[in-house]
Amino acid sequence: MEKLFSKQKYADRRRVLMSKISGGIIFLPGNHRSPMNYKSNVYRFRQDSNFLYFFGLDSEGLAGIIDVDSGEEIIFGPVFTMDDLIWTGPLEKIEDRAEKAGIKKTLPTGNLKDYLQKASHEKRKVHYLPPYRGERTIWLSELLDKTVSEIENGFSQDLISAVCSLRIVKDDDEIQEIESTLENITRLQHIMAMKNCRRGIKESYIVGIVEGFGFQYDCMLAFPVICSVHGEILHNESHDNTLKDGQLMILDTGNESPMHYATDITRTTPVSGKFTRMQAEIYNLVLEMMNSAFKLMKPGISYSDVHKKASETLAKGLTDIGLMQGNPEEIVASGAHALFFPHGLGHQMGLDVHDMEDLGEDNIGYDNEHKRSTQFGTAFLRFGRKLEKGMILTVEPGIYFIPALIDLWKSEKKYESFINYSALNNYMNFGGIRIEDDVLITDTGNRILGKPIPKTIAEVEETFKR
Repeated sequence: MEKLFSKQKYADRRRVLMSKISGGIIFLPGNHRSPMNYKSNVYRFRQDSNFLYFFGLDSEGLAGIIDVDSGEEIIFGPVFTMDDLIWTGPLEKIEDRAEKAGIKKTLPTGNLKDYLQKASHEKRKVHYLPPYRGERTIWLSELLDKTVSEIENGFSQDLISAVCSLRIVKDDDEIQEIESTLENITRLQHIMAMKNCRRGIKESYIVGIVEGFGFQYDCMLAFPVICSVHGEILHNESHDNTLKDGQLMILDTGNESPMHYATDITRTTPVSGKFTRMQAEIYNLVLEMMNSAFKLMKPGISYSDVHKKASETLAKGLTDIGLMQGNPEEIVASGAHALFFPHGLGHQMGLDVHDMEDLGEDNIGYDNEHKRSTQFGTAFLRFGRKLEKGMILTVEPGIYFIPALIDLWKSEKKYESFINYSALNNYMNFGGIRIEDDVLITDTGNRILGKPIPKTIAEVEETFKR
C-alpha cells in the first residue's frame, strides 16, 4: 500500500493550484501499466509524478479532476472484478484510498469520458499537462475526442507554469524523504561499489550489487545505472566490460524512495584502489570545480553563473596542467572548455530525478530573465535560473577525454589558440571523471544532503582498503 503525506498537505497543494488557474477543469491523469513484451507481462509500475504530488495515490488506472470554478475534486478509478481479486488479492476500496488524500468523491473510470466531454460541450477549458507516454497520448485523444496531434499541442501552458511554481521548492517532508534515501541506500551502494572495484570484476556485477541493495529496501532505481570504465561516454548504460588495473570506474546511480523522491550521486573509483599521478591530477581538478560551485550557490544566484564559475575553474586548472592555454574567462566565453566538459553542471531534483522535465526543460530550468545558451556544452545546462531557498539540485562537474570529439576538433583546427592538442595524445585512453552530490539551497547558502560519501582521493582509496 502506498505511503502518503497528510491529507491536509495534498489538499493545500490542490488549493494553491486552483488559485493559479483562472477557470475550467484541471485534469491530472495517473499512469497505466506498460507491457514489456505481451499484455500481462508488465514493467514495474511507476506513477505519474504530478498525480503523486497532488493526490499521492500510487496505483494504476487513476485520474484526478479539479473543478476550478466549483472547487469539486474527484478521483476516477477502476471497478475491481473477482478476476482482479483472484490475481492480486484483496484491494482497498477506491473511496477509502481517495479519502486519505482528502478527496471525498470518486467515480468509475468508465465515467471519465462523459465527464470531460460534458465540460468541453459547455465550452469549459480542460487543462492538462504534456503527455510523455504514447499510450497516454492515445488515451487523452479518446477521452477528449481530439486527434493525437491536437493532444500533443493542446496542453495548458497555464497549468505547466502553476505546477512548476509549486513543485520547484521542496518542503521539509520532501527534503527528509530525499535525504533519508540518500543516507540509508544510495550512500551505502556507492561504498559497496568502491570496495568491489577490483580487476577481474565485471561492471554488471557492480550493477547487481547496487540494484539488489536498493530492492531490499523497496527502493527502485531513479534511472538506469551508469557504471562504466568508459566514463568518457556520458550516459553509458552498457555493463559488459571487465575491470582492469589502471582504469577508472564511474558509478552514477540513484534511488527512488517508496514515495518516489529521487537521489542522484556519482563517484569515480580507480580499479584496484589507487589513482595514478595523472588520474589524481584530473580528479582533484574536478573536485575543485565542485567546490567552486558550492562556494557560489545561494538564493539569488543564477545556476548559469555557477556553471560558468565551475567551467572557469576547469579552464584554469587545465591551463596549469598544460592542456589549455590562455585566459580562463576568455576560454569559457569562446566555448573551448566544452571539449572537456560537454554538459551542464546539474539539474533540479524531486519526484523526478530530472525534476519536472516532462513539463519541458525550459519551463522549469529557465525563465524570462534567463535564456538557454546556444553554445556547445553550455546549451546542455538543464537549469539556469536563479536559485531559491528549498530548491534541490545536483552538482556534477566532470572532465572527459572523448577521442572522437578531440579528433574532430583537431582536424577542424578548432580553438587552436586555447587547446594544446599535442599534449592530449597522452590522454586519449584516459576515459572520464565525474563527481556528483545532491545539494539543498538554504537561507544563506547551501547544504550537501546526507552523510558524506567518500569523495577525496584519500577517502576513496581508504574505503577501497576496508
